[in-house]
Amino acid sequence: MRSLALSVLAVTVLAGCAQAGQPSVPAPVTSVAPQAESAPVDPERIRRIRSELPDGYEIADVAGYASSPVAFWGFGRGWTAQPPQCAPLMDPAPDGPALGVSGSGPGGIIHVVVVSGAVALLGLDPVQLGECPQWTMAYGGATADVSLVDAPMIDGAATLGVTSTIRSVAEAGTETDSRADTFMAYLGEHVVFVTLVTDPGAVDPPLPPQYASDLLVEAVSTLRG
Repeated sequence: MRSLALSVLAVTVLAGCAQAGQPSVPAPVTSVAPQAESAPVDPERIRRIRSELPDGYEIADVAGYASSPVAFWGFGRGWTAQPPQCAPLMDPAPDGPALGVSGSGPGGIIHVVVVSGAVALLGLDPVQLGECPQWTMAYGGATADVSLVDAPMIDGAATLGVTSTIRSVAEAGTETDSRADTFMAYLGEHVVFVTLVTDPGAVDPPLPPQYASDLLVEAVSTLRG
């Protein structure tokens, strides 16, 4: 799947705005190919991904309306993004019904979710990607610094990768830091995402972002049967 040349540089639309003589910043590779599916997507198949989670992890089902990856960052309804046009990147199918699994263990918490919703058909906008190589998000006492990263290339899907540094401050002033690595694939009227949340201060080594990226590829294959 990774061998197909479906990707473009996500922020190449910014190149014309760069001043002459200034070095360019390497851009993440993000697939924005047409979303022609190679096979129908069955959201119920997402349960099968349980067997791909790390051995020894405590696994639970995800259901309901956890349609945005930021729900697993601890961000509830009413979160904001700056600049605002970046918000849809983290909410591709608002309030769509969600199915999936979560696994918790020493390497972090991994969530694999598929969301259904006609809004997902809009896919990824290259212009929007160009405007959002980095942005910030906020909810209550929590903030997140978000950046685009390389996403896996998947046949017949548009994909997106982001990494986030999250800071949560309690009323007593205690700060909790975490990291979230999220990878998404747009599959027609469905969006599947994998979010890995880790604690930089944990004793055990965290699962690497590459694990979440590879798991997205496996999740898409599973959904297509």
